[in-house]
Amino acid sequence: MNWAKVLAATVVSVLIVLFEWPKINRGRKKEKAALLVFTAIGWGLWLLLIYFPDLPGPTHFVQNLLRPLGRMLSGE
Repeated sequence: MNWAKVLAATVVSVLIVLFEWPKINRGRKKEKAALLVFTAIGWGLWLLLIYFPDLPGPTHFVQNLLRPLGRMLSGE
């Protein structure tokens, strides 16, 4: 069943690029590159969540990163 989710993620990502690509002017190479890069990053994150649904979110990462700083500032 994961292959169907991967296929759906791929189709949506391709549709986003196909829909947005013509809206970017011809001389805007950096914008087109940014569209491709950010779509690829989003697609990769989508695949990570499909195959590893129990991954902690970014909030959990930031909490773990800042917890020692909070303890240091509170004097614990």
